[in-house]
Amino acid sequence: MIETTTPDAAALLREAGLRVTDTRVAVIAALADMPHSGADAVVARVEATLPTTSRQAVYNVLNDLAAAGLARRIEPAGQPGLYELRVGDNHHHIVCQRCGAVADVDCVTGHAPCLTPSQTSGFDLAEAEVTFWGICSDCKALTVDAVVAAP
Repeated sequence: MIETTTPDAAALLREAGLRVTDTRVAVIAALADMPHSGADAVVARVEATLPTTSRQAVYNVLNDLAAAGLARRIEPAGQPGLYELRVGDNHHHIVCQRCGAVADVDCVTGHAPCLTPSQTSGFDLAEAEVTFWGICSDCKALTVDAVVAAP
C-alpha cells in the first residue's frame, strides 16, 4: 500500500504559480484524505469546512489543479472522472468491477511509458495509462459470505 502524507497545500500552490485560497487548500486536503474521489465527493468535503463555497468553485479548482499538474484526473470506464494528488510517476489503477473501488498500481515495468506498442504512428511516447479490472477484497469477502450463508 502507498503511504500518503498531507501535503503543504500552500507551498504546492505557490510552486505551481497558483494563488493560495481557502478553497484550493480545502480541495487539496480533501484529495489527500480521499484519493480517487469524484468531484461531488470533493464538493461535499469542502462544503463541510467552507459552507459558503460554491460547487462551481470546487470544479474550477479541480480543473486548475489538474492543469497545473498538481492533481490527476482519471476516467475509469463507467465512472465519472476521479481526482488524485499522486502525479508524475506514471502509475496505473485497478478498479473493482462490483463496487467501483480504485487503488493505485505502480508502473508495470518500472519506467514510463511502461508498455511498448507495436507501432507508434510517429508519436514520441511519454506515458501509458493502464486500468486493471477485478474484484476487491471486500466484494470478494461478501461473495464468500453469501455462498457460506446459502442453504
